[in-house]
Amino acid sequence: MKISVFGSGAWGTAIAMVLQENGHDVTMWSKFKAEAEILCKNRENPLLAGVKLPEDIHITCDIESAADGIGAAVIAVPSFALRDTAEALRGKIPKDCLIICVSKGIEKDTSNLFSGILTDIFGETAPIVSVSGPTHAEEVSRQTPTACVAAADDLAVAERVQDLLMNEYFRVYTTTDIIGVELGSALKNVIALCAGICDGLGFGDNTLAMLMTRGLAEMAELCVKMGGRKETIAGLAGLGDLIVTCMSRHSRNRRAGVMIGQGLSPQEAMDKVGAVVEGYFAAKAAYELSKTLDVEMPICCEAYKVLYEGKPPLMAMRELMGRERKIESKSGEEIWAAK
Repeated sequence: MKISVFGSGAWGTAIAMVLQENGHDVTMWSKFKAEAEILCKNRENPLLAGVKLPEDIHITCDIESAADGIGAAVIAVPSFALRDTAEALRGKIPKDCLIICVSKGIEKDTSNLFSGILTDIFGETAPIVSVSGPTHAEEVSRQTPTACVAAADDLAVAERVQDLLMNEYFRVYTTTDIIGVELGSALKNVIALCAGICDGLGFGDNTLAMLMTRGLAEMAELCVKMGGRKETIAGLAGLGDLIVTCMSRHSRNRRAGVMIGQGLSPQEAMDKVGAVVEGYFAAKAAYELSKTLDVEMPICCEAYKVLYEGKPPLMAMRELMGRERKIESKSGEEIWAAK
């Protein structure tokens, strides 16, 4: 199939390599002419040092040529660029083109999920699929085994993407819970930032385990409130991605969090990371969603206050630890009430 990847960051490059490995005719589009020229010349993305880009992956900054006649459009841009990129593709891609979103996040000013944005732009009948999971580009580009999940309202559409992407090192599952997949992929970045902050503050493994477990509970509560399924948050796009993003040396969110915990401002930390830290934007969206939908999300709310209101991280942790006592789960509460 003729496929174009719109976005030439680390993840866009890695997914282009997966598709090329699977025998597809792949083009990678960059918004920036200078970046496209460097990629063409060096055949290496600086964000994936040491990984050679196959010669038969075409690279361009011409969005019209990249969109012409393709069977699938892979959206792999940062969250803040997703709407503009999709708008630029409107009317350029074929009507029956598969739209595969591999970007992870929530739109920062509206708190919209990406599938909703893409549906608004391309129409209700557009075949839209979101793909997420524990997929650090640094490892995928080196063909390190991993798995992800492709989500679409129509399972048959998700299975088409499964067939395009799946190979011996990149396993793909399917689901119809697109809300759960997109929320999991966005909210785990917030928890990973918090995990880094805890590390920067000098806390230990117990703290990290507590944070990940209770963060997962917050993710699940919001997911259900928005129409998703709890079991999706327990899967690859939730728990799987949460584990790798909280613990991996490749995680930008975790690295930024460590520096914040050590005393840098959020902006200073993001500048030092030198690439988009999606958890920063997702924290604001999570905070606003928790208030709008009346979902208790204390970790995400404290993250927002640290990142946007200048609250000292240690104070945030003390307030989390000092909250009133709780029953761990709603099922436990129901059992207790029945006694």
